[in-house]
Amino acid sequence: MNCFDTHAHLCDEKFDTDRAELLASLPEQGVALCVNVACEADEFSACAELTRRYPFLYGAYGIHPHVASNPGENWEDKLRAALADEKAVSLGEIGLDYHYDLSEKPDQKRMFARQLDLARELDLPVQLHIREAFGDCMEILRAHRDGLRGEMHCYSGSVETARECLGLGLYIALGGAVTFQNARRLLEVAAYIPDDRLLVETDCPYLTPVPFRGRRNDPSKIVHTIRRLAEIRNTTAEHVARVTLENGKRLYGIK
Repeated sequence: MNCFDTHAHLCDEKFDTDRAELLASLPEQGVALCVNVACEADEFSACAELTRRYPFLYGAYGIHPHVASNPGENWEDKLRAALADEKAVSLGEIGLDYHYDLSEKPDQKRMFARQLDLARELDLPVQLHIREAFGDCMEILRAHRDGLRGEMHCYSGSVETARECLGLGLYIALGGAVTFQNARRLLEVAAYIPDDRLLVETDCPYLTPVPFRGRRNDPSKIVHTIRRLAEIRNTTAEHVARVTLENGKRLYGIK
C-alpha cells in the first residue's frame, strides 16, 4: 500500500536519536507522502530543512492555539516567509484548544480568525486543531467559509458536527484513536465520512495506534489505522489507502 500521512511532527525531540534513519526507511514501508507540521515560529526553519531533504515530505506552518497568547515577535512575517517555501502546502495547525487553556480564549479566537484570513489571502488549505471547543470553532468557520478548505485534524467531534464540517467543504482526518477500545463515538464518524473526504494521519509521535500504544508513534504505523478503518467501513485496507492518498494529493495540490 502507498499511504499519505497528512499530519506528523517529525521535528519533535522524540525523533532526535534516529530521525535520519527513520525518514530514510519510510518509503520502503509504504509511506508515499507525509505532511510535516510546524506549530510555532521557532520550528519553521527545521521543518523546511526536512522537507528539502526528503522528496516525500511537505510542510505545514502555523501558530498553534497553545501559543496564541505569546506567538513571538514578527510571527506573521515569519509565517508568511515559511508559507512561501516551494514545499509548503498548508497553513496549520491552527484552531482552538480549551482542554489545556495554555493561551487565553480571546487570544486563541483572534489568532484563529487572523490565520484563516491569511490562508484565504494566500489560497492555502488549513489544518484545524479543535479540542473541546467545537461551538466557538464552528462559529468562526462559518464566518470564514468563503474560500475555506482544509482538514479537521485528529477529528474528535460528533457525526452531527462532522456533517457540518463536510458542508463547509472540509476533509476529516482520522488517526490512531480509531483503534482504541473506548472510541465508540469516533467509530460512528469513521463509518459516516464519504470516501472522497476521508484522510488518515498519525499525529506522531502522539496517538500511537493499537497494538503499539505506549510507544512512540511514527508514519510507518499509519497502516494500522488504515486497516482498522477498512474494518469499520467494510472495505479493504488497499481501498482506504488509495482513496486517502488521492484525497490528500487533491487537497494539498501534490502531483
